[in-house]
Amino acid sequence: MPSSAWYTHVTRYQWLVLIVASLGWMFDAFEGQIYNLTRADMLPQLLQSEADAPIVKVWGERFLGIFLIGGTFGGLLFSSLADRWGRNPVMSLTILFYSLFSGLTAFADEVWQVGVLRFLVAMGVGGEWAVGAALVAEVFPKEARERAGGIFHATSVGGLWLAAAAGLYVGSQWRTAYLLGVLPALLVLWVRLSIKEPDSWKAARESKRERMGSFRELLGEARWRSRAVLGALLAMVGLATFWGVVVAGQDIAADYLKRAGDPNWASQSKIAFGFVQTAGAGVGMLAFGPMSARWGCKWTFVFMHIAACLLTPAVCWLPTYFHSYPLLLILLPTFGFFAQGIHAGYAAYFPSLFPTHLRATGSGFCFNTGRLLAAPVLIWLSAWMKATYDLRTAVTCLGGFFLLGLIFLIFLPETSGQELPE
Repeated sequence: MPSSAWYTHVTRYQWLVLIVASLGWMFDAFEGQIYNLTRADMLPQLLQSEADAPIVKVWGERFLGIFLIGGTFGGLLFSSLADRWGRNPVMSLTILFYSLFSGLTAFADEVWQVGVLRFLVAMGVGGEWAVGAALVAEVFPKEARERAGGIFHATSVGGLWLAAAAGLYVGSQWRTAYLLGVLPALLVLWVRLSIKEPDSWKAARESKRERMGSFRELLGEARWRSRAVLGALLAMVGLATFWGVVVAGQDIAADYLKRAGDPNWASQSKIAFGFVQTAGAGVGMLAFGPMSARWGCKWTFVFMHIAACLLTPAVCWLPTYFHSYPLLLILLPTFGFFAQGIHAGYAAYFPSLFPTHLRATGSGFCFNTGRLLAAPVLIWLSAWMKATYDLRTAVTCLGGFFLLGLIFLIFLPETSGQELPE
């Protein structure tokens, strides 16, 4: 008898949880990406400088670093609160955070104001991911957990597409794009009405009330501490390469089109990254779940890290060597499949490393401490390399970070097909 499909026994409520959590994460991605798509217009205006001035590039990377630090702080705070207060109220709070502060960015008229607001937006973004990932892992059965986690994270592609569409729609009117960021606040009502606390969380609260969301236990007990630290280092690799390498796909396309003399290089590069590369990333994130169900999470991570490292120089140099923009449009989604596809693994893998009373806290620690560890790469190394060297050389060198992930994976356990720890 053939085994039944993974979704056969998934209930209507479980699908509802996945949809609501995914929408929250999708708008997370929108809020994060809208900056990348508007900074070329926003920063020169606020800095009163030319678009290609070195100071614009430096501040562009610094704001990415600020975003990572804010995500770390918010992720640690809200993930712990989610274990203490419950998934529903904290998810609602994080969505309000990133929606309202994104909208206020539209009224910024100085650089420091953008930095403060991006920090606050990032707090909500970092917190929502941990709550959503933990909630999906707790609600779905083990046979469907990895695929559901992969789907949850893959919906970020929808946010990237929305951001790309908003960037094209508003053109150089960057303030309008941030006003659109207020709309996700409407999702809060649906969250409050439709999501109930998982039974496993209720049971943990009754028996371990004083230990819920405890960083002392997470980092004090050797078993959880090793998983938290190694998970954070693994996330650091993915987040540093995402902001330093993956999002450079737009800049690489723009650089190629400028060299080719294309007058529409600005809009064409947004399409190349925001739609073409992101489509490949979405397929990669959706593929992570089925691949990990067959091979295990660890081997899927290994395969994707190696492939991403090899594809980075290919994207940077082969289209120029062959004078072929169509080749770049083929390589970008292939690169996105592997380089961004690994991110779905964090939602599928991190919640399975920790018990219920530490699940959101541990997942948030891994993902958001990874942000903090990645920040120096962006604030100093990436900013310096991209301002000093040819873009292709800088991105190729930064792509070497993918290989670091292989070291951390050696010491992490395999959780595929196992029950969640209690």
